[in-house]
Amino acid sequence: MVDTIAAANSWLNGYVWGWPMIVLLLGTGILLTVLTGAVQFRYLGFALTEVLGKITQKSTEPGSVSSFQAVATALASTVGVGNIAGVATAISIGGPGSLFWLWVSGLLGMCTKFSEIVIALHYRERDASGVMRGGAMYTLKNGLGMPWLGSVFAALVALAAFGIGNMVQANSVSAALHTSFGLSQSTTGIVLVVLTGAVILGGIKRIGKVTELLVPFMALFYIGGGIVILILHAEKLPDVFALVFESAFNGTAAAGGFAGSTIAMALRYGIARGLFSNEA
Repeated sequence: MVDTIAAANSWLNGYVWGWPMIVLLLGTGILLTVLTGAVQFRYLGFALTEVLGKITQKSTEPGSVSSFQAVATALASTVGVGNIAGVATAISIGGPGSLFWLWVSGLLGMCTKFSEIVIALHYRERDASGVMRGGAMYTLKNGLGMPWLGSVFAALVALAAFGIGNMVQANSVSAALHTSFGLSQSTTGIVLVVLTGAVILGGIKRIGKVTELLVPFMALFYIGGGIVILILHAEKLPDVFALVFESAFNGTAAAGGFAGSTIAMALRYGIARGLFSNEA
């Protein structure tokens, strides 16, 4: 039974997240970049100023979160196992040239993400308790007039959250603590459930408050660790960049690059790493 389910899941992933879907997503990124005049580059400075310049500013609109809390919440669900493992997957499949295609999909995905957020803000609504609700399900409901499809989307995302949203992360944490300190994985799981539940049950306001405290430290370690590695191996950087660009346009590198740049959900050939980070 387990093998049958695994085989069916592998077939579905390959069908849904095969090359047609990747081409569609990247093509959408190119189209939106053209239509918006490359908004991800033109307004990058403005966006950073709006967010970083208002770190201490609280939201004045009832039921909403501040700009920094919104970004922190998005980063908390974006930067993680996929971004780290995805790069390794790309390199293992397509070689160093795959990094070039990861960069390309990331830059195009920025515009796709921008467009999605603009649409989500336009079609969001306030619930009975006064909290603002938005996302693809509300876009389908209020934008396309298809509330049934919005409900289907919400249900599928809720189911997916049990896998890519917490199982992988919880397993990684429990396995690391068990290996390093001998802690019981069951105990770690229970503690994670309690802590996570305390945050989620508090709604978007509490999620925003927690992420604005934790994400800066996460980003510091994430980016700082990368900088330290670059400094330690600075003499090799010219050769690395040369190798990446030299091997970026052969068939193997291109295939592996798109694979590593789009982690959707353990797709065959490792396809879908970077686009998944943007679409999540």
